Amino acid sequence: MKVGLIGLGNIGVHFGTRLLGAGHELVVYDTSAAAVKRLADKGAVAAAGARDLADRCDTVLLCLPLPPIVKEVALGAGGVANGKAVRTVVDLSTTGPSVTDEIAAGLQARGIDFVGAPVSGGTVAAEHGTLAVMPAGKEEVVERVKPLLRVLGKNIFYMGEAPALGQTMKIINNTLYAASMIASCEALVYGVKAGLDSRKMLDVINASSGRSFATLERIPQCALDRSFPVRFTTELLHKDVKMCIDEAEKLGAPMVLSPVARQFLAFAITQGDGARDNVYPIRHFEQWAGVQFGSPSDER
Repeated sequence: MKVGLIGLGNIGVHFGTRLLGAGHELVVYDTSAAAVKRLADKGAVAAAGARDLADRCDTVLLCLPLPPIVKEVALGAGGVANGKAVRTVVDLSTTGPSVTDEIAAGLQARGIDFVGAPVSGGTVAAEHGTLAVMPAGKEEVVERVKPLLRVLGKNIFYMGEAPALGQTMKIINNTLYAASMIASCEALVYGVKAGLDSRKMLDVINASSGRSFATLERIPQCALDRSFPVRFTTELLHKDVKMCIDEAEKLGAPMVLSPVARQFLAFAITQGDGARDNVYPIRHFEQWAGVQFGSPSDER
């Protein structure tokens, strides 16, 4: 299949690599020339822009960082909607329900099918093709693009006909992650202050009822050995949590605990953590407590 991919960042580069590895003819575009070159060196064809890519490809995948960027790339003057060849757009970004509805309507007006298919699992899962994918849209269109989604993810959950349903599920998931990650960080720092060993705490928690994705994957990968590789930035997680709270408010669904997570992430951004991995702000709890969780000698 000839596929277009726009957005070649920490997640998108793995999507491109996996699509090429599966034998698809791939056309790519990103504002970063270096990002384009990484995939061009593996066999992808570089497009001059979003519209140029959509002039060449029947199916276009989007993997972009922020809702306004997704909307501009999809519907802007030089965007995908004006392409001559495109018939289906699949948005793999975390775009949010409201913007997704706008994009779906704009593309539909031009006779272009749309699937909102956000993903979850992080860069490691993207590399290995084990992401959870949450497609929503017309069922026959989702079925048509499923062979591509199966290259990118292991668990495909069809969320329903309304294109925004997958986005709602994604921001709920990310908000739950944020709350559990922040709670885990402050609890683990308290444990160190009280004299507990960092690794042993994780071992006990992960065999008990307190475990979560944060304690099973992210904190061991990022904080235990103090490496803090950037898997998903603090500013992007803050964006998702804020979006979830705003969307819930529109529907009159109360959220009491999630705003606390948003507030802590907002604080971390003011301290220069925005572009760092979202586990990095554990350092604030450490500074307040006067202790450090983990050490460089701890293996992940």
